[in-house]
Amino acid sequence: MGLTGLEIYKHLPKTNCKECGSPTCLAFAMALAAGKASLDACPYVSDEAKEALDSASAPPIKLVKVGTGDHVVDLGEETEIFRHDKRFFHPTGLAVLISDTEDVAAKVEKFEDLKFHRVGLDYVTDMVAVKCDSGDAAKFKEAVETVAGKTEKAMVLLTEDPAVMEAALDVVADRKPLLWAATADNYEKMTELAKGKECPLVLKGKDLHETAELVEKVVALGYKELVLDSGARETSKALADLTQFRRLAVRKKFRPFGYPVFAITSKDDPREEVIQAGVYLSKYADVVVMKACEKQQLLPLLSWRQNIYTDPQKPVAVEAKLNAVGDADENSPVYITTNFSLTYFLVEGEIEATRIPSWILSVDTAGTSVLTAYADNKFSAEIIAEALKKSGAEENVKRHTLILPGYVAVLKGSLEEESGGWEVMVGPREASGINKFAKEKFA
Repeated sequence: MGLTGLEIYKHLPKTNCKECGSPTCLAFAMALAAGKASLDACPYVSDEAKEALDSASAPPIKLVKVGTGDHVVDLGEETEIFRHDKRFFHPTGLAVLISDTEDVAAKVEKFEDLKFHRVGLDYVTDMVAVKCDSGDAAKFKEAVETVAGKTEKAMVLLTEDPAVMEAALDVVADRKPLLWAATADNYEKMTELAKGKECPLVLKGKDLHETAELVEKVVALGYKELVLDSGARETSKALADLTQFRRLAVRKKFRPFGYPVFAITSKDDPREEVIQAGVYLSKYADVVVMKACEKQQLLPLLSWRQNIYTDPQKPVAVEAKLNAVGDADENSPVYITTNFSLTYFLVEGEIEATRIPSWILSVDTAGTSVLTAYADNKFSAEIIAEALKKSGAEENVKRHTLILPGYVAVLKGSLEEESGGWEVMVGPREASGINKFAKEKFA
């Protein structure tokens, strides 16, 4: 169990210097106990105190890394139960399952092609899981070698047989794959393998109680690069276990559960499997292994993951600049909008639908929408004119026609003056009106 704020306070210098960012040492102690501060922030804490407070200063959930190089997947190190309290930091690793009994080469090539571009963001699947369904160590080793030769993504190896796992590690140990799974029956050998190859290890119990006991046994053997799997495969039971892992780790500082957690989908119907994976991704799996490998199945999950792991206190924004839509040239009109991601891509989509080459000037409004930015004086005639000047539109566009969002039509006169002679047209209030507006004015 973690130390309380008062217990931590006893070890602090009690200078109230404020250099840590907290108003008092007691406030800092409370933040440390809640996992919202790092002991390193205190410049005067003694070495003895650091040693005593090691467990309190560590994140409630340990950071575990899977993979190497540019494809490392960070798991854990979360500090919150509810995203709006702060944010979630390390997105869930979505692993596509490949069995050693299927056409491994074809499946991994299909996996490598799972790349998406949506609303200015690139989405990729970041892990591949290879499962030993054959029971044959040589066949599993061959499958793992094939996968390793065709992708550099992080890997998960699934077998409970230490001999089979050892054979596979002969070819991919340097890739630091995640090893699944150590159980009450095989944990000594699996821990020896993981520790010797320095690979993270999944501990799988039959329930939460057995999982906690297994953690204590493996930690006693001197290994802490762990990921936890309660063994539950029915959706509601797995959800309950995942939630308990997070609550007990964050709220109660229960150290046996202070590790990333693992889930495997069990549904055969593709639609049901995607829903099940979405449940695990939402609460609170750090790795989800699933059979689904079609783009239409994975894109919703990757989009949902992006939303969950976006900082809720920071709006999603696009780069503030002049963007061409279609074959925009010097005679194309310039639409004005903000750099709030949702607003920008709604406008871009409607302009693309007109099939009339145009420009979009996204103005830096700190990621806020048109009316919000206008109310906060971040979308004024002066700011738009300055953005127009910096964008290079004067050199690229000779038509000098600006389309202003209809909700801020009041800026028309002042923008014409501030822009130095650009014609300003008042466009529709809603993006849905752009198609009709453009065809009436520019077709």
